[in-house]
Amino acid sequence: MRGRFHLAYHVRDLDAARHFYGEILGCTEGRSAPTWVDFDFFGHQISLHLGEPFANANTGKVGEHDVPMPHLGVILALCDWTPLAERLKAAKLPFILAPQVRFKGAPGEQWTMFFRDPSGNPIEIKGFADESEIFTP
Repeated sequence: MRGRFHLAYHVRDLDAARHFYGEILGCTEGRSAPTWVDFDFFGHQISLHLGEPFANANTGKVGEHDVPMPHLGVILALCDWTPLAERLKAAKLPFILAPQVRFKGAPGEQWTMFFRDPSGNPIEIKGFADESEIFTP
């Protein structure tokens, strides 16, 4: 069974969120109201509501890096991940963890990058050349 996730979370400024998710990440805007806006987040639905973002702290380990927990993310095919990483670098987005490969040449090889939206919500985008290895131990 395959589904799509729906995730609703807080942002402080809808205009800044619209610019970031729409213009920087390239997500398509959906429905909206004065206090919230939906986006197609790479095939999934996120609903951004005005409010105080969830607390997070750099308590997760990715290799030798501490990354924010909790965070949201998505897994893309590498052919989609690579141009997104280039677009984010060109936009001079400050990265928590710059685009890089993990487990090079090993099962589960993946590319990853971590960054924050304008409200401080942490996001991880992973890329896999072989999606059959997403759950490889």
